[in-house]
Amino acid sequence: MNNDYVRLVITSGEPAGIGPQISIQAAQQFIKDHEDVNIHLLGDQQLFKPYLSEEIAPTLSIEHIPLYDSNRLGYLNVKNAPYVIHLLDKAYDGCQSHRYDAMVTAPIQKSVINDFGLDFTGHTEYLADKAAVSKVVMMLCGEIDFPGAPTNCMMRVALASTHIALKEVASFLDTDDLIEIIKIIHQSCQQYFGLHQPRISVAGLNPHAGEGGYLGREEIDIISPAIRQAQAIGMDVSGPFPGDTLFRYKNIEQIDVFLAMYHDQGLIPLKMATFGRGVNITLGLPIIRTSVDHGTALDIAANGNADFASMYQALQLAYQMVKNGSSGA
Repeated sequence: MNNDYVRLVITSGEPAGIGPQISIQAAQQFIKDHEDVNIHLLGDQQLFKPYLSEEIAPTLSIEHIPLYDSNRLGYLNVKNAPYVIHLLDKAYDGCQSHRYDAMVTAPIQKSVINDFGLDFTGHTEYLADKAAVSKVVMMLCGEIDFPGAPTNCMMRVALASTHIALKEVASFLDTDDLIEIIKIIHQSCQQYFGLHQPRISVAGLNPHAGEGGYLGREEIDIISPAIRQAQAIGMDVSGPFPGDTLFRYKNIEQIDVFLAMYHDQGLIPLKMATFGRGVNITLGLPIIRTSVDHGTALDIAANGNADFASMYQALQLAYQMVKNGSSGA
């Protein structure tokens, strides 16, 4: 890093949701807990005012970016969709120009952006397009918090496919893509998590991991060849394993990253284990980007009492990734 401070930028997300509230509250708490952080919060300043309980610290700055139209908590306004995209563009460009060390994103409402007429699948895909990279990996992680679970144990789940229909997953999977995904996971874990030889465990697609081809051949024809090729170049990769037995507490202690074949296969166990304190990371970008593990929560946005724990953890992980990346861990 060029200075003694870690410089984080937050996009406050969908203005009708809980994003503005959790962004300012998590930022204020994070600044209190970390003396070596500067946080730059992007959004309409009127959205943050109800949650400012004290004077803003000098290491927290709010850049006023006005809404495009009126806003009411809990009610989507399609005219504000370009505002949400503008926040993302401004944060990404700031990271690319090295004004910020990492970006942290509050939740957005994909449907309203598409209703406006913009083709938008999600943060992960949008940022990949902006970066002009052919492959990125969505990974969520969090310290497990469950009665009887191991303490201080981090669970990480990466996805081979993200926001696509379940019926399309089998045709989407490709051996070369899986090899690239495994390489990105391996390299990112070395760079940002200090894992010299990350242990990666791969799930099958079908019940019982295909049961030798009886329940599907994707494991035989696509997944296993990718695992073998990754092993051949020195990576610690195993599988494919049945999805219903892979995500056990015993395995969480022994595996650094689980690679799931589709969205819910990996994120249901992750979110159950981390209880809303998980963090979403986009691996493979030229910048560091983390996010919350939940949505806009329109139904509770007007209450003003949403839990900002996941946003705080997203800031914490971005902070640690910057530290690890700059030290060459």
